[in-house]
Amino acid sequence: MPDGHGMSGDVGRKRIGVLVVAYNAFNTLAATLDRVPPALMEKIEEVFVFDDHSADDTYRAALKYKQRRGLTKLSVFSNERNLRYGGNQKRGYRYAIERGFDIVVLLHGDGQYAPEVMQQLLDPLEQGEAELVMGSRMMPGCRPLRGGMPLYKFVGNKILTTWENLLLGTRLQEFHSGYRAYDCHALARVPFERCSNEWHFDTEIIIQFLAKQFRVVERPIPTYYGDEICYVNGLAYAYRCTEAVVKYRLHQAGLRNWSVFDVEGRGDAV
Repeated sequence: MPDGHGMSGDVGRKRIGVLVVAYNAFNTLAATLDRVPPALMEKIEEVFVFDDHSADDTYRAALKYKQRRGLTKLSVFSNERNLRYGGNQKRGYRYAIERGFDIVVLLHGDGQYAPEVMQQLLDPLEQGEAELVMGSRMMPGCRPLRGGMPLYKFVGNKILTTWENLLLGTRLQEFHSGYRAYDCHALARVPFERCSNEWHFDTEIIIQFLAKQFRVVERPIPTYYGDEICYVNGLAYAYRCTEAVVKYRLHQAGLRNWSVFDVEGRGDAV
């Protein structure tokens, strides 16, 4: 039986936190937060924005938004240095665990992922059916190209996801969505601090959840590409994701031991 079964079995009211990772999001952050449905915002206990030492005025914009809206449940933090995408998530997840939340949702401050459908990600966690829920733009009927996803990203996403499924024995529709919701109690049981600080943090943490046999499910989400700036080097990202999967398979076979995938604490890892 998977390790995660029963972890979220209590279907009572869950304490929900939303982690907003932001970098140079001065022009998009307020609009993104405004898109959270009022009924959903009502039941969310706290929204915490972590500005990753932006070069623009993201931090002040977030503070002004909080003051203007009178949103006491909005907390705003600014990293003293740029922690990178993965490092910023680590700080946010530590905060969520320390605050005792049951669920934490990862939302990007650039508005690329729709806050309007956040409840779809929350449902399996609130009902005790999963430990990780990923929003997928590649599920049947999602039509990511109509949402503005560039063709090269669509093709690359499909190829990389197919390769990762083949190596990991999974059947996910997409490995590369940054819209996720986690059971915090499960999150506290994986060594996410050992994951990369770079963009492939998202792939490594999926592998950790799979290694722990936690339940990972997907929910369809719309695709939206606007004029946000992409900071990801696609080729380097694809290489690092592939490298992570290969390393895990070697780790799983007992040929090497990498600490990032040592979810049971066997020790002597590199």
